[in-house]
Amino acid sequence: MKILVVDDSKAMRMIVMRTLRQAGFGEHTIEEAGNGIEALKNIEQKPADLILCDWNMPEMNGIDLLKKLRETGNGVKFGFVTSEGNPEMRQIAMDAGAAFLITKPFTVDAFQGALQPVLTS
Repeated sequence: MKILVVDDSKAMRMIVMRTLRQAGFGEHTIEEAGNGIEALKNIEQKPADLILCDWNMPEMNGIDLLKKLRETGNGVKFGFVTSEGNPEMRQIAMDAGAAFLITKPFTVDAFQGALQPVLTS
């Protein structure tokens, strides 16, 4: 399984990848992209099974990436890992097709709780 971590901060991508390993998802292939445009290019080369994406990024933000994927018929499992955790943002994410939204700062337990149902369905 390929998990794509999308965040404009290299440090945050490293933290997310480390947390994935700590949460028990380290056996999967984990790749990274710095924004939505890079993510689309990555997905064109090899489709992802799960995308963990920040909301606010330059060039193409996370919600635009999700909408673009859904417009093209790509139903990849998609979740946000972001500091944007208010109820309105959560609703926008769910309406666009996100499976979950994990707010920063996050814990290993938050990853396990959000990803386990998504990856076992």
